[in-house]
Amino acid sequence: MDETEFWQLVDETRAAADGDPEDQADLLVERLMQLDPDRVVDFARHFEARYNRAYLWELWGAAAVLLDGASDDAFDFFRCWLIGQGREVFEGALHEPDHLAELLDDFDEETDGDGEDLGYAAEEAYEQLTGGEMPDLALPPAPAEPRGTVIDLEDDEALAARFPSLWDRFRE
Repeated sequence: MDETEFWQLVDETRAAADGDPEDQADLLVERLMQLDPDRVVDFARHFEARYNRAYLWELWGAAAVLLDGASDDAFDFFRCWLIGQGREVFEGALHEPDHLAELLDDFDEETDGDGEDLGYAAEEAYEQLTGGEMPDLALPPAPAEPRGTVIDLEDDEALAARFPSLWDRFRE
């Protein structure tokens, strides 16, 4: 599976789920189960590589603004959700997290920002297809700490200054 096919699966399942991350995860499992196990592993590799790329202080700060705070777990689930938003939103957010204010049509902290189930979709599909566990993805280890400059996620003034567009649109 190449990168284009990866993003196509993400986009198609998001559209079919009307943006609901839980429904998207269910649809993704269904779609992945139509593939051979090697392609499911490829999908998992693409997903995990992007998940690790998104381990950035800047992005964690943006998540904290959108979610009105973001614990370790909340940020993990946010990164899965962000991948589920598709290539344009994902890459745009990594390039400049404050641009999420323009990239997102809407954001409801009750339903958006939590894509935990998306993070397990490939493993679930693989297990259903093969009866076994997903093999090692042979990726470099995940970073132990977020990359970039540390942001105080509890300092509303600092978050508002660093992410003015997000703050104005989603917090005021």
